[in-house]
Amino acid sequence: CGTSCMTDARFVPASTFPGTARTLYDWHSRPGALERLMPPWERAAVLSRTGTIEPGSEVVLQLHAGPVPYRWHARHLAAEPGVFFRDVQLRGPFARWTHTHRFTDTADGARLEDEIDYALPGHRFLPGWVHQRVEAELARMFAHRHATLAGDLHLHARCSTRPLNLLISGASGVLGAALKPLLTTGGHQVWTLVRRRPDRSRGEIHWNPERGELNLAGLPPFDGVIHLAGDNIGEGRWTDAKKRRVIDSRVLGTGLLARTLAALPVRPAVLLSASAVGFYGNCLDCCMREEDPAGGDFISDVCSLWEHAATPAADAGIRTVFLRIGVVLSPRGGALQRLLATRAAGFPRRFGQGDQYISWIAIDDMIAAILHTLTCADLTGPVNIAAPRPVTNGELLQTLARVVRRPLLPPVPARLLQAVYGQMAVEVLLGGCRVATDKLQRSGFTFRHPRLEGALSALLGRPPEDATSEGPRP
Repeated sequence: CGTSCMTDARFVPASTFPGTARTLYDWHSRPGALERLMPPWERAAVLSRTGTIEPGSEVVLQLHAGPVPYRWHARHLAAEPGVFFRDVQLRGPFARWTHTHRFTDTADGARLEDEIDYALPGHRFLPGWVHQRVEAELARMFAHRHATLAGDLHLHARCSTRPLNLLISGASGVLGAALKPLLTTGGHQVWTLVRRRPDRSRGEIHWNPERGELNLAGLPPFDGVIHLAGDNIGEGRWTDAKKRRVIDSRVLGTGLLARTLAALPVRPAVLLSASAVGFYGNCLDCCMREEDPAGGDFISDVCSLWEHAATPAADAGIRTVFLRIGVVLSPRGGALQRLLATRAAGFPRRFGQGDQYISWIAIDDMIAAILHTLTCADLTGPVNIAAPRPVTNGELLQTLARVVRRPLLPPVPARLLQAVYGQMAVEVLLGGCRVATDKLQRSGFTFRHPRLEGALSALLGRPPEDATSEGPRP
């Protein structure tokens, strides 16, 4: 149930959530809450931070007004656990900004009010359309924030019933960077594997798969390990050197991690190891399930080797799950970000014939599926991680154009793509894979964004055409 009002320079969106006021406050007080609440369509980054929401803590963000970057420096002034906390803008685009987050228990659940008092530079002299534009942007942003909070609280109520010690590889990638804040706001402790000199105060652990370097001695036992690291297979031509990097980055890292975990005196209960729906190769319009064999493409060989490298962990009794991941949609990286780069002109009508299937998944559903799989003891072996309704390449591009309200351009010929990208174009851009997600859904997982148009609308801050198809809303 959402309400909002705006009088002069006050904006007060409010929603009611399941749970208690203290539950809402605690979620906001944990590391990662700010990252979870930043709209995915915003080009935003945390430049520096001290603390979380306790009085005196500060954060500096880099944001963008169109192509122009600017910084937002905020400080938390006051807090009463379970009741409220308040922050103010020290430097940024507003002449004044004070944001008070209020939490109250009601008969229907916990109510959150985001009370914002603000003024624009030259506030009283600005035309009315400027104030309307600001109101619209605030409404769009806080609709996203409250929807994300509702979805995360529902997920954590099922999957985060006790705090876990977790280890992640690939935490700096698009998927890992989204996953870590989800885990930490659920109360879990997260360590990350890094190749550079580690900062132990930030939970970093050095590893080097090429040299076989990984030492987990002296650390508390891990409840679970999530392995996401691997060279980006969808960028550039597949030269022999590129293919070698793609294979080595997966096989060496997975093997080193699996052997190290198997040798620990106290082993983790579960290892989630990334793979891809590319395991099945180009399957045309066939619907592939986990029991189906590998295809005959290069991507299929990569995925087979990748999964086989985790054998030492499975042999040691660690529940091992292979996340056969579809195309993850996020404006912050990957395929969707590359497509959005052409939005000023429009989008191609299709790549090649456009009938190749794409098993896609929105980034929030992807990371939610990881947490679900981590804590669902019934899931083991390969699991297809994709939305339940795959689309063709032509459908994806036409839906994106409709959501962003941009024109459709002529199709990109297959020969042109092959001339530029070679084998990568054949297998990634022109090949397709349609997978079933019965195994994931039978385990109890539910999607926030099961349909493409709703997913793109949420990711890009656009009102969905069919809001009834979507997941939880405040």
